Amino acid sequence: MDIIQQLQHTLPKGIVITGEESTRPFECDGLSVYRQKPLAVVLPESVEQIKQTIDICREHKTPIVTRGAGTGLAGGAMPLSESVVLGLSKLNKVKSIDVEKRLAVVEPGVRNIAISEAVAEFGLYYAPDPSSQIACTIGGNVAENSGGVHCLKYGLTVHNIEALKVLTINGEELSLSREDEGLGLLALMNGSEGLLGIVTEVSVKLTPTPELARVVMAGFDSVRDCANAVADIIKAGIIPAGLEMMDSFAIEAAEGFANVGYPLDAKALLLCELDGTTEQVQAELDTVLKVLSNASSLKVSENEEERLNLWKGRKSAFPAVGRLSPDYYCMDGTIPRRHLADMLEKINELSKKYQLRVANVFHAGDGNLHPLILYDANVAGELEKTEEFGTEILKLSVDMGGSITGEHGVGVEKLNAMCHQFNNKELEIFHKIKAAFDPKLLLNPGKAVPELHRCAELGAMHVHHGKLPHPELERF
Repeated sequence: MDIIQQLQHTLPKGIVITGEESTRPFECDGLSVYRQKPLAVVLPESVEQIKQTIDICREHKTPIVTRGAGTGLAGGAMPLSESVVLGLSKLNKVKSIDVEKRLAVVEPGVRNIAISEAVAEFGLYYAPDPSSQIACTIGGNVAENSGGVHCLKYGLTVHNIEALKVLTINGEELSLSREDEGLGLLALMNGSEGLLGIVTEVSVKLTPTPELARVVMAGFDSVRDCANAVADIIKAGIIPAGLEMMDSFAIEAAEGFANVGYPLDAKALLLCELDGTTEQVQAELDTVLKVLSNASSLKVSENEEERLNLWKGRKSAFPAVGRLSPDYYCMDGTIPRRHLADMLEKINELSKKYQLRVANVFHAGDGNLHPLILYDANVAGELEKTEEFGTEILKLSVDMGGSITGEHGVGVEKLNAMCHQFNNKELEIFHKIKAAFDPKLLLNPGKAVPELHRCAELGAMHVHHGKLPHPELERF
């Protein structure tokens, strides 16, 4: 009996999906430039069915690629040709809510925003808010260690997870908790993109809904003035709930899409959200307005509708840019705040070099860059140029003291850039951790951590040709 027959024989009818057309919706995640149809897709409805799938795949030595809603932007959920995609979207129950402990226990297929909706009546919410929060799942958030526009004050996924239940490739259930001492396996599992285990339950921290939240929108005549304002707000002792920056192209795109009243004459835009008690927000608002006194335009939200409207433009940046070009490539480097203006200037230079337009949106408070490179995949060589452009941005991020990713993960997208950030000894440690959890390399193999020979080849090319080649999809 082959693996598909065994899966169909063991699992209930309708859970196993096969065939070229039926599996096509699962061939990629949000990084749609890389596609690969899997051998089969399994959509379990219980933890027991996950265990059965793991056992069958292990017996047949078949790789497993775990998938949430498929909104990831790094190819972390892209299948391998001989793999089984394990989609956990049907495990979508909020299992319990403990108002006193401010804790919710949920299954991995629960949508991010659904957690906040489930606890809103108790004056609580789940703080991390990726732009895809209406669709993305909490299990996928754990896999990528997702962030969002409010991550400066409230942290990434890893800061808001109290416990996980995880199945290993051997079917063993691990219970990982923030209270555990020693190895820090809870933090290790966040951002591991399905490499170490399969998340079956997530205990999330709930945050009290603030009494008041207000957004300051500031337009600037120069990008550098806007970037300096970011640093000045932090220097003033203010930790905003959100601190987002957009360049003129991003402003134009977002306003054209969402029509929220962004100043189209500004070279850069800053959105600064303050939340807390009424007294606290007013005191911080007075300070922030003084810091932003050199802005060319200022607007403060007067009610909740205005606040949400101002955020709507920023959260619509990706689809807004999608209206202006057949394709776009979203990068995810992170740099120290003091280098924001320098990085924007470098990106502008690279835009001219590669003759590709870029819209820049930033989680400016923590230096997380999201340059959106516009291109047309139907034009020969343009995708390759875009990949080269993106790799240069990631290398610059590392050279400025930052990282190649802030919240999107690595997947297949940034494998070459990993070779620039980490040396061989560090990569060897990553491989040893992977082998400790998954000795047969069946969980999402080939993702996130490059093989050492790949880095050696890139190093040789760098020496002989003076530059890194464009990132290529690892073929399996």
